[in-house]
Amino acid sequence: MSIDSPTAAVPRPPARTAPAPVMTGAQAVVRSLDLLGVTDVFGLPGGAIMPVYDPLMDDEHVRHILVRHEQGAGHAAEGYAAASGKVGVAIATSGPGATNLVTAIADAYMDSVPLVCITGQVFSTLMGTDAFQEADIVGITMPITKHSFLVKTADEIPGAIAAAFEIASTGRPGPVLVDITKDAQQAEAPFIWPPKVDLPGYRPVTKAHGKQIQAAAHLLATAKKPVLYVGGGTIRANAAAELKVFAEATGAPLVTTLMARGAFPDSHDQHLGMPGMHGTVPAVLALQESDLIVSLGARFDDRVTGKAALFAPNAQVVHVDIDPAEISKIRTADVPIVGDLKEVLVDLDAAFRAADAEHPHDYTEWWTHLNGLREEFPLGYTPTSDGLLSPQHVIQRIGEITGPEGVFASGVGQHQMWAAQFIKYERPNAWLNSGGAGTMGYAVPAAMGAKVAQPERAVWAIDGDGCFQMTNQELATCVINDIPIKVAIINNSSLGMVRQWQTLFFEGRHSNTDLNTGHGTRRIPDFVKLAEAYGCLAIRVEKEDEIDAAIQLALDTNDRPVVIDFVVSADAMVWPMVPQGVSNSYVQYARDHSPAFAEQED
Repeated sequence: MSIDSPTAAVPRPPARTAPAPVMTGAQAVVRSLDLLGVTDVFGLPGGAIMPVYDPLMDDEHVRHILVRHEQGAGHAAEGYAAASGKVGVAIATSGPGATNLVTAIADAYMDSVPLVCITGQVFSTLMGTDAFQEADIVGITMPITKHSFLVKTADEIPGAIAAAFEIASTGRPGPVLVDITKDAQQAEAPFIWPPKVDLPGYRPVTKAHGKQIQAAAHLLATAKKPVLYVGGGTIRANAAAELKVFAEATGAPLVTTLMARGAFPDSHDQHLGMPGMHGTVPAVLALQESDLIVSLGARFDDRVTGKAALFAPNAQVVHVDIDPAEISKIRTADVPIVGDLKEVLVDLDAAFRAADAEHPHDYTEWWTHLNGLREEFPLGYTPTSDGLLSPQHVIQRIGEITGPEGVFASGVGQHQMWAAQFIKYERPNAWLNSGGAGTMGYAVPAAMGAKVAQPERAVWAIDGDGCFQMTNQELATCVINDIPIKVAIINNSSLGMVRQWQTLFFEGRHSNTDLNTGHGTRRIPDFVKLAEAYGCLAIRVEKEDEIDAAIQLALDTNDRPVVIDFVVSADAMVWPMVPQGVSNSYVQYARDHSPAFAEQED
């Protein structure tokens, strides 16, 4: 064969691998974020993380948003993740900087939010000496993270950060902490990418067992009173489309928990609403009276079940979850299914169609009963009698005027429940809230993060006057960084949910719940003046005929944040209400929500 032949074997010099570039650990942090596709981070510098902030200043790919408090960074990263499905990133220094992230980390852990927190740590030689701003943040966060890394050498940094993103975003999502000593940030080492990520023992199961799928499909096809119990795991799995296909194939009634609002369209005829302590009557009683519960990414939280021993006493349970620790933790599963819900729903759909062909389902009587409950117990509210605004009406109009493409981040309390009840959610990731931890102060920074993630959407923070005072300083962050969120303060001048419980369970003794923020001439603080001081457009609304115009003005204003102080009645309550520790039986709703009933013993 001629050497000129195109098929001739031509000797070539051995390939030379370019040496890995040498850089500081701090540069490796920023470069790792670049290569992982991170575009936005939230943080606040300090001594132990200062080396990272130097290369961050010159980076062209990562936008750093300087918050006013580290808790704000954590919640903003949560809001970013919850709105976009990406991993949120927060950065803080050692000691109090790191401990200020703890609330957001715990919040992300409870609500399965993919979050990576990068913290600085004192020099490794000083650890354990009570050095200035030293805190064992790895030990502190161990119970509230999927994993916590302590990095003491520069060469470990790329692998630790890559592993953190892998852990945070796979399996059941959650927060991961990477704590890096200052000497590791300052030292130099070859930067090797992609690093070898070795996570022994971490093997999330995504593919469910076929026999379990078949068993679940058979139960569903032969049940008379089934309910699809949809939890927040459906949204985290990005499985809303698969859920809709499966649900429509079954024709079964469906409920969405507080964390799952938007996973299934509220306008869909199969949707009974939100179950639980403040759920709709049809949703609560459908679960309670069912003969089969198909739990999809839900964890049988106490706010849904009431007294767990009395919950749905006649129901068999199919429990689907990516986290095997949740299966049978509270309610024993007759058919446990561990797997990624997006994949499981596809398999369940096919298996149900096959099972239904052999045993055609008939839910006619069940739907007749449930539709009767819908007619008898529609969701509504009683107008106020004190001349102040109805908070339910305000929140309902925010949802209606903004439309389903908006994003709504809520604080915690009465306004949270009203926002879950009276805004109609048609798509996933439109509703952001602190469900498991119940963190006051979540709304404003979470809305800020959501707006950074999805700048084309209108993003509302629906907050209470108590919650707003915990994190309103992040309005400064929004103004400076051109993040035009809308803030609706549902101002009842009190800690509303605590006040409601005091009214019902403590003979109306309102101990330390009056905040003096909204009623009369004494407003401490005056939210309009406060918002204006931050550079926001500020509006106060006290009359019903002003509500719509204020909301529309907020939606039309995109050059700065907007804060609307809605002065609402302190006497408005969240109904329905199943008191804590009792059964979700019909009697809870048949009676008149009286304090005497609410005080039943466990």
